[in-house]
Amino acid sequence: MIDTREPSHVTIADVAQRAKVSTATVSRVVNKSGLVAPETADRVWSVIRQLNYVPHMGARVLASQKSRTLGLILPGISGYFFSELLRGIENGVAGYDYSLLIYSTHRGVTSEQDFYLPLNEHNTDGLIIFTEGLEKDEIARLTARQLPIVLLHQSSPAGLGIPCVTFENKNGSRAIVEHLIKVHKRRRIAHLAGSERQEDSYWRELGYRQALEQNDIVFDPVLVALGDFEAEAAEEAVDKWLAEDVELDAIFAADDESALGAITALRRAGKRIPQDIAVVGFDDAPFSRHLTPALTTVRAPIEGAGKAAAEQLIRLIESSQVDLLTLLPTEPIFRQSCGC
Repeated sequence: MIDTREPSHVTIADVAQRAKVSTATVSRVVNKSGLVAPETADRVWSVIRQLNYVPHMGARVLASQKSRTLGLILPGISGYFFSELLRGIENGVAGYDYSLLIYSTHRGVTSEQDFYLPLNEHNTDGLIIFTEGLEKDEIARLTARQLPIVLLHQSSPAGLGIPCVTFENKNGSRAIVEHLIKVHKRRRIAHLAGSERQEDSYWRELGYRQALEQNDIVFDPVLVALGDFEAEAAEEAVDKWLAEDVELDAIFAADDESALGAITALRRAGKRIPQDIAVVGFDDAPFSRHLTPALTTVRAPIEGAGKAAAEQLIRLIESSQVDLLTLLPTEPIFRQSCGC
């Protein structure tokens, strides 16, 4: 028979009395913190279900010295990128008996004194920190407190040796720009750069520049503008190029959102894609294949990066055996927007 009392009114002592064991045995069963005979453990779990007992998280933390909780810190949560990233992290956590807490730091902090980080060593066993999620000084402070941390899409601050998970940005960018040059004979290739604060932007622009240099095309700073990983910013940048009659025959956008903004601006100006100006992106967002023309892009394993970060963090918490750098491969995907 199931006990109808509120879970909050059922204590560990009630479970122990009904199961005819000590409270210490119940604690070991719940926290998986010691050897208990299988038949005894089965009896305890049966009573837990009968009494509808919910273990107190604070007590579990005190008993095991672990909260069985991972924290994820992001600068913001919006768009397809973060939904795929979260799906990957959830997949990485699945099966390891960890919960996930998410905190966005995008909240208009006005001073250092105003900032309070609700995820820390007191309520999580470790943190995944996405690029721009925390300042380097705060990351260093948490590391000094021995809190396990894995960084997503940003390198470890000097001297800290924090594991990092990211994409192979440079080679993917270089490959897709070289495709424009060698296959489609484009020479005036503009670049819509990503956020100036993110490392992904640096490596993608470096791949763009290397492709130009290796094919004897002189870099022209006029052909680089800030797309900022946003369709609106990219649209404004392309509008400006067109208004100023900048000569260009292709655009490499640092992500597919920027590519979408570029396509919108070009169409409004009566430009044909790819006949007049080819457009390529990066990430292979779900909408990319459904554009007209379908977008040529670089496929990046966004979900895979989230899963790898979660798995690395769990390994760091449980065994301290991790890879300092997990570099996931990218792959050019050729569709109609480049001329293929």
